[in-house]
Parts: sequence; C-alpha cells; structure tokens
Amino acid sequence: MMIKLWFFLLMLFLYVFGKAQEKKTPDSLNGSKPATTNISEVIIQSVPKNIKLNDGNVVMSVSGNRNFKTSANLLDVLRKTPGVTVDQEDGIFVGGRITPAILIDGKPVVMSNQELQAYLRSLSPEMVESVEVNTNPSSKYDAEFKGIIDIKLKKNAALGWKGNYNGNVYVNKFNYRENTFNLSYNTGKVIYNLQTGYNEGISTYRYHALQRLANTNIMRTRTYQNDNAKVYTVQTGADFRWNDKNRIGLNLRGNFRENNRNRLGSLYTTDKNEAQLIFNTMSENPTAYLQDNYGISTDYSFQNKGFKLSLLGNYLSVKNTQNDDFINRDQPANDLLSYWKSDLLNKITIYTAQMDVSQKVGNADFEAGIKYSSSKTNNNIRYDTLSVSNQFVFDPERSNQFSYREKIWAGYLAYRQKFGKLQLNAGLRFENTNSISNAVTIDSIVSRNYSEWLPSFSAGYTFNTSSDLSLSYSRRITRPVFSQLNPFRFYFSPLNYWIGNPYLQPSFTSQIKIAYRYKNWITSFTVGKEKDVMTRYPLYNPKTNVLEYLGTNLPYRNFAILETSFPVKIAKWWNMTGQITGYYNYEFRPYLDEVFAMGIYNFELRLNQVFSLPKGYTINLFANYESKTGNSLYIIKPRYTVDLSVQKSWFDNKLNTKIGYNNIFDSYDQRLEFRHKQIMDNRFTHWWDSSRLIISLSYNFGSTKYQVKETQRTEEENRAR
Repeated sequence: MMIKLWFFLLMLFLYVFGKAQEKKTPDSLNGSKPATTNISEVIIQSVPKNIKLNDGNVVMSVSGNRNFKTSANLLDVLRKTPGVTVDQEDGIFVGGRITPAILIDGKPVVMSNQELQAYLRSLSPEMVESVEVNTNPSSKYDAEFKGIIDIKLKKNAALGWKGNYNGNVYVNKFNYRENTFNLSYNTGKVIYNLQTGYNEGISTYRYHALQRLANTNIMRTRTYQNDNAKVYTVQTGADFRWNDKNRIGLNLRGNFRENNRNRLGSLYTTDKNEAQLIFNTMSENPTAYLQDNYGISTDYSFQNKGFKLSLLGNYLSVKNTQNDDFINRDQPANDLLSYWKSDLLNKITIYTAQMDVSQKVGNADFEAGIKYSSSKTNNNIRYDTLSVSNQFVFDPERSNQFSYREKIWAGYLAYRQKFGKLQLNAGLRFENTNSISNAVTIDSIVSRNYSEWLPSFSAGYTFNTSSDLSLSYSRRITRPVFSQLNPFRFYFSPLNYWIGNPYLQPSFTSQIKIAYRYKNWITSFTVGKEKDVMTRYPLYNPKTNVLEYLGTNLPYRNFAILETSFPVKIAKWWNMTGQITGYYNYEFRPYLDEVFAMGIYNFELRLNQVFSLPKGYTINLFANYESKTGNSLYIIKPRYTVDLSVQKSWFDNKLNTKIGYNNIFDSYDQRLEFRHKQIMDNRFTHWWDSSRLIISLSYNFGSTKYQVKETQRTEEENRAR
C-alpha cells in the first residue's frame, strides 16, 4: 500500500509539474504544438552542503534548507534529522532509545517535557541556524547527558523590536490548538523579551490486551483515554550587555497546566473456547491534575582575549496535585464491585550553581568547571476505599509517603588542541552523589554516597574539504529519575499497575564511536556496554490475575548502532534524503529464577522527499519504517508511518502557511507480545491519535531580526519528570 501511494503521488506530481511547464513554454514559430517537459533520465547529484561533522557530531543546517521548508516547526525538523527519532507521543530520542538533553546555543533549557515540546513547536525552521546531534558527549557535559541536541538560533542583526505569532491546529477525532506569541526589544545595551502561550484541546489514547490466564481463561482488556488539557505559559527576561567583555542575563518563567482525564476500560473474560462469559468488569477512572511550575535563572559571562568566565544559577519549583476515582462495576448487573479514591501531592525543589572557565594558549584550549546541585522531592499519596458500610476509609496498603534528597558535586578538566589536520580532545569529570530516599509508610530508608571518575577522549582528522574521520570514547552515568524510585502504584487498569523501586542503582555506559563523512554522505558506528541497566519487568500473579510492572537493575547489556545518511539531488526540483540505521542489543536478564539472554537485531529506514513546485509551493513526502524488535522478554512488531505536507509563503515571507497530514494510514501503533508463553501469554497494543491533519500559520513582524534569548535547564530538571 505504501509503495502504491508513493507511485501515485509521484505520478500526480509529475503530471502537474509537466502541465505547469507547458504553460511556460511558448509555441514554436512554425506552428507546432507547445513543447512539453519530460524526464528522460535521472541524474543524481550531490545537494548543497547542508550537513557536516563537528568532532564526530552531525550538524544539520536548518534555515534555508529545502529539506525542512515544509516542516511546521522544529519538532517536525527533528523528526527528519539523521540520528534523531520522534515517537508518537512527541518524545525525542537519539542513539536508539536515549532521551537527549536539549541545548539552545550551547546551554540547556529550563522546561518540562511538555513545555519543551510546545516550545519546539513554536520555533519555525527559519528561526534556527542549525541542529547538532551529539550521541557521545565529552566529560565537559553533565554525566547524565548520554546524548545532546544543540539547537543554534539565528543571531540578532539589528536594533528595534520584533514579534512572532505561531499557531498550530491538530485535527483528529478531537482538535488540539497551540498558540505562541514572542516579542523582543533590542536597545543595543539591553535586550528585553516576552513569551506567552496558550494551548488547549483534547487528545486520545487506546490500549488493547489479550491474555490467556493461568486457568486457561481468556481475558481481553480495553482502555480508552480522553485528555482535555489547558496550558498557560509566560516567560520574561532581559539580557544586559555592559560592554564587549561583560554580559548578564535574568529570566523568569511560569507554567500552569490543567488536565482533566477520563479513562474508560473493560476486562472481558471468557473460557478457553470463548463460548462462556466468566466476568465482564467495567472501570471508570476520572482524573483531575494541576501543575504549577516556577523557574528563575541568571547567568553572567566575562570574556577577554583568550579567557572566558561563565556563571550560571537556577531555581525551580514544581507543585503537582492529582485526584483520581477508581470505579469498577460488573457490567451485566451494573453492580458496584469496588470504589477507591486517591489524593496526590508532589513537590519538587531544585537549586543549581555552576562556574566554567576557559583559557586559550596558542592553538590549545584548556577548560575547567565546577557545579553543585541540590534536589528535594516530597510525595504524599492517600488512598481511601469505599467500605461495606458505604463510607470511604483510609487504605494503608496503597497509600504512601515518599521523600527524596539528592546533592551532587561535579567538576571537570578538558583539553583541546589542533595539530595540522588532526584535532585532539580529552577530558576528565568527577561527580559525587549523596542521596537519601525515605518511604515513610513502609519504613524504608535508603542512603547512598558514591563518587565516580568519568573520562572522555576524541580525535578527528580532516583529509580535505570533502571528507573527515573521527573517533571518540566516553563513560557516562545515568541516575534513576524520581518516578522510578517512588514506590507508589500507578494504575493502568484494576489488574494492571506499575510501582517504583527506591533500591534502584545508577547505570554506567562506556561506548566508542567512529564517524566518517564523504561530502554529504555520513556513516557512523557505535559500540558499547551498559552495566546495571535500569528497566521494568512484568510479574504475573496466577491466583489474582494481577499484572505488576516492577523496576530492577539488569547486570549488563551490549549494544551497537550502524547508521548512514545520504542526501541526494535527483533533479533541480526534487531533493531526497535517505537514512538507514541498524541496531544490535544483547541483554543479560535474570527473570523468575531463569536467565534470558539473546541478541536482538533490528533496523529503521527513512525516506524524505521534497518537491519544489511552481509559484513557490513545496511538497514534502516523508516515510519511516521500523522492523521487528524487542528485548529478552518482549517482541515488538514492525510499524511504519507516512507524512505528507505542503508549504507556501506570502507577503515577502512574513506569512508562512503549511498544511500536512501525519501518519496517513494510522499505522504507527505499538504492538508487543511476551516471548515466553510458558510463563505468560500476553500481547497488547498502544495506540495514540498521531494520525492528524495539521494546519500551521506563522507570522513575523517588527523591525529587527533578533531572536529571543532562551532559558536554561539542568540535569536535575531533566530528571524531575
């Protein structure tokens, strides 16, 4: 079906393009018929240099790149960037399933995952100079950063004020709308900025599962979730430039989120022949969620000749409240089976301070830095269950109080020097972590104090302007996020939930990467090993039919990634970029007194085609295919997606309009199946409403090209989610 669609769209395009050329070609003097333009042969040529290597990292030009002209926003650009994957929930990954840190002009941004996604949608491709994908960060960066995406914004070139409005509408069964307004004013000495946003609408999610129970009965689980969200954001700040040597910045931020969710589900169970109904339980889970998020960041920099000093401070306060009702009924008789409520209060406070210095000596650069961070989280969840006397009473089995304290001291030394065509980089990072987790209700306290040395090294050689080669090594640490440690029950259905594990250990990853570029063709190979891998595993109780997902550390996993991308120019009006990525994962997993270890191979194919039409129209056809994959316990079925979009600019490029249809065939659901049927026969599907019509409008106004300075985000704020 996908091949037929490509063929049909291509033939339609060629027909329209040919007709347009006919109108442009004058009749010959001898009265012959108008000449037509046909493609008699395809000549593949190299496209302009929109891609390069920087210390082994792929750097992709964005502004002015025809491959991204139809992209509605920067999130859509990342979806088509080599080495980056954006899933159906707009989660961003590099190097397989690594969540990267997002940097703006070399600095992390202070935003939650949802805020970050909304911000990336508010940036049009024309506002971004380039995107750099770093899948092997050096010791200069926080050890938590196993991958980095550095977004370089276009620089300010004039005084005055500038404004921008970005609006997106996503149309599925329901609509979701995003609105962002940016305003900045540059006096030359001071740059003031203001950003406001309002997003609201409904999104949906479905979950289907089929499980053959231990008593041979067959249970089907169906869940339908409807999320009605409203998000208000405001951000303001100023950038003071005293002179060419000194600069100081201040930024204030507020984000307020309201989400009303209603989850409806059913547990439909029959005998093994599916002839007799055993039970049919209907569940309802309405949820009211609120989040208040406040942030302050300030930074100072001093630069004189080859010396530079940078200071950065951050404060973040997050308050989450959530109220749930869990109502379960017997469907045939409509009898109430159980009813419980939950009341959650979660508070997170983070302070960070860091200092970086660098000195240039000849053609060598020396850098050093120190950082301190303090994180506190307090969680209190109370469950009340409806008793036989029709009164809600405290449920100590589900309720819990959990607090977590973490302090990190970090420092690094880095060296960089160039010897002709050879570039060498070396670094060493030290991090000390002191943490205390306290599950008050179950009287469990876990205290840890550990230190780690984390080295890195890279070498790059430039053969000529067309080719270069790089080799890099790094060792990284991944600490468990707060939600992984929190021993609360998070319900998916009455018989399905997951629980955090306060005893989780951090994991450590060592990897080597080699990358080679020839013109615009880039190939890289990464191999590594991760110890104490953090993961979840299912635990099935055959007596109660309860399925829990628990957290644990695996001894190790070995992995390898081979990736290549090759942008080509087929014709003046036809650009194409292909991407092929192969993955290998060997996971050593002890599970239920057995050890499951196997090598999993899978691959991903992408094809991005851009057609430049007459009168300034641009069409983009993007396709992505993921082969069968999984891990030691689960098989993940193959899936694909096809996106189509059209772009047109108006009024001297001040107004930019785009319309597209993502996931045309609604084929990007995720289907999993448990491998070991003797333990549990379970298969399930996650579906998101990612098949959407997207209407995007961006309008720029004002007298300057200045781009608003962005705020900063720390490693701890990445983990406070």
